[in-house]
Amino acid sequence: MDYGTTYLVLAIVFGLFMAWGIGANDVANAMATSVGSKAITIKQAVIIAAIFEFSGAILAGGQVTSTIRKGIVDVSDLGATPEILIFGMLAALLAAGTWLLVASFKGWPVSTTHSIVGSIVGFAIVGMSMDAVYWGKLGTIVMSWVTSPLLAGAISYMLFRSVQTIILDTEKPFENAKRYVPYYVFLVGFMLTLVTIMKGLKHVGLDLSMTDSIAVALGFGVLTTILGKYLVSRVKFDESADRDFHYANVEKIFGSLMVITACAMAFAHGSNDVANAIGPLAAINSIIDTGELSQKSALPMWILLVGGVGIVLGLAMYGRKVIETVGSKITELTPSRGFCCTISAASTVVLASGMGLPISTTHTMVGAVLGVGMARGISSLNMSVVRGIFMSWIITLPVGGVLAIVFFFILKGIFA
Repeated sequence: MDYGTTYLVLAIVFGLFMAWGIGANDVANAMATSVGSKAITIKQAVIIAAIFEFSGAILAGGQVTSTIRKGIVDVSDLGATPEILIFGMLAALLAAGTWLLVASFKGWPVSTTHSIVGSIVGFAIVGMSMDAVYWGKLGTIVMSWVTSPLLAGAISYMLFRSVQTIILDTEKPFENAKRYVPYYVFLVGFMLTLVTIMKGLKHVGLDLSMTDSIAVALGFGVLTTILGKYLVSRVKFDESADRDFHYANVEKIFGSLMVITACAMAFAHGSNDVANAIGPLAAINSIIDTGELSQKSALPMWILLVGGVGIVLGLAMYGRKVIETVGSKITELTPSRGFCCTISAASTVVLASGMGLPISTTHTMVGAVLGVGMARGISSLNMSVVRGIFMSWIITLPVGGVLAIVFFFILKGIFA
């Protein structure tokens, strides 16, 4: 290919740009409940993301990447002109990254999955044909954008209602918190371990049966519970704190565990959303390596590293605005509320990652925050902020598509 090296360099640069946008926008709202509830600081959120987003991307990112790379459009008709797919994937990365930059600047928590899928569909319509888009597959993905916030919202609603019943609305909330909270942490350990074994570790040769996988996940769940009990045991009752806010000591217990749930959310997010940046990059790399289109292309480790590095840089450099929107403007979050949001969102995202379904972490986390707000009554929600978020979701997909069409023709004009 005449411009093979140039294409690959552009793909890496645009892929980093897209991953940076994911870090600035999507990771920001993944960390928002922990920061918004004041359980961790921005600096601590960046450190957690650096470790666990990276781990999720490396260990469990490959399954979803295959859906983004070859599950949305039919590229079989491009056998004689594989460079068309290169232009399209470059345009998709640049379009989605540009929109995420604008949205992050405005503080809008938009969907990176909407952005990249809309961009790929936009290029396919003009670069190939309407028939090249797998509309049925796209319909399944669109359905997941509706079901994921509903599922996360339902889980967080039930979790917070259980916290209210078992802990908050009792005569001895502090004692009950110390007794019951570590068992909520079990859900985090169990869910992450099970999906990581079943889907994330395929490419390292780990092949366990369902029974063995559940047994290992139960073991890690127990270990996580023991860690939770240890952290809770270190929280001391402060009588003066409860004078100002009746649940101050209870919230300190949840706050001590928000670090664990923040780690869980970061891992879950890394495993699912790294695909949005590296799926197109993997497709371009495969074409340049082989000179032809392949439905089964290898996913080199360096591509996962590009995605992981970009995500962490984006959060560190520009994540603050979206964190403020999701963490404090939708509804008032405390550590107990944020804890329930994060568990439900992590569970939803990791389940979707395991099934290879590219859901939106934004939709999932916002759905979880809304679920907790609804558990306290609809008056606790800032509906003007919620309406603004929903509007930004609606325009993201068409904006991504239009930008991709513009960039596709520019790239085609330069190189074709």
